[in-house]
Amino acid sequence: MSKRDYYEVLGVERGADQKDIKKAYRRLAQKFHPDRNPDDDKAAEKFREVSEAYEVLADSEKRAAYDQFGHAGVDGQAGGFGGAGGFGGAGAGGFSDIFGDVFGDIFGGGGARRHPNAPQRGSDLRYNLELDLEDAVAGTSVDIRVPRHIECERCDGGGAEPGSSKETCPTCNGMGQVRMQQGFFAVQQTCPTCHGSGQHIKVPCHKCHGEGRVRETRTLSVKIPAGVDTGDRIRLNGEGEAGLNGGPPGDLYVQVAIKPHHIFQRDGRHLQCEVPINFVDAALGGELEVPTLDGRVKLKIPPETQTGKLFRLKGKGVKPVRGGPPGDLLCRVVVETPVKLGEEQKELLRRFQESLEGTNSHHHSPKKSSFFDGVKKFFEDMKP
Repeated sequence: MSKRDYYEVLGVERGADQKDIKKAYRRLAQKFHPDRNPDDDKAAEKFREVSEAYEVLADSEKRAAYDQFGHAGVDGQAGGFGGAGGFGGAGAGGFSDIFGDVFGDIFGGGGARRHPNAPQRGSDLRYNLELDLEDAVAGTSVDIRVPRHIECERCDGGGAEPGSSKETCPTCNGMGQVRMQQGFFAVQQTCPTCHGSGQHIKVPCHKCHGEGRVRETRTLSVKIPAGVDTGDRIRLNGEGEAGLNGGPPGDLYVQVAIKPHHIFQRDGRHLQCEVPINFVDAALGGELEVPTLDGRVKLKIPPETQTGKLFRLKGKGVKPVRGGPPGDLLCRVVVETPVKLGEEQKELLRRFQESLEGTNSHHHSPKKSSFFDGVKKFFEDMKP
């Protein structure tokens, strides 16, 4: 059976440039790849055909021979997956060059591969910092101890003992990766000799053991701006992990969390607190001292105050870290029932209770009366 014209197989003109040929092959290889068509023998055959065509047309010497002599000029050179130009081909533009591009698109990789010795930025670090509410509201400075990797001073980050040098890795020839033929597929793996660096260190630095970085714990002073809240982050530029191959260091992010307070609860720029009062002050009114973050202030309690009533103290909250007016302090009154009463106090309360019952109870306890009136009506409505 005669072979189809390679240009026809890829769907390109004879004068097509390498960019168009590569584009056509990528499209067809993805369409007919066996992994995408596991039960289609015709697709597998198409995949072999377009791969053989691309192997010839992507190589300038093979293409010139094919253009002059046709299939006879390249027979024995274009063996598809079984010939010398299969997955293991090393010629420029050969199948091994397109392998990473095409399969990268199919399986989620692709893109330009970074040289193993190119400068790499260091990793960012995170430090969790707990603050008291007072320090978060007013702002402060704290010292933190951060473990991290820094560039080795002995070898200047190179990893080689002073006086020694690096050489190109003999296993991967400086690429940092090797290809392993496994039946139908070629698998690309990190070089086991140089671990992806592309270089072999003859005599590793005795301080960093060839890594180029050493571990240290550094004390840093962090300025906390006034008004920070839980979830805010403070970035310290260049205080993260050291870079590789001369790359810049990463950053350190200080993650803020506010500790629970024994008096106040924070809600954004506002503060809340509960203020217990006795039932005499609640009934007759009075004046109390309540705490704020700026000190004590007087709070006037009007007569007949009920439990749960909120009093707002303007401007006694938190000034937001990103600007704007300070929030308020919301004081929630809780009427406290007296405990551990003496006999005389109990007798006075009984007499007080009798005095209330002798008058219009609806007038003194409107909520109580309204509630029980509603209960009475509820049960009456249930009667047949």
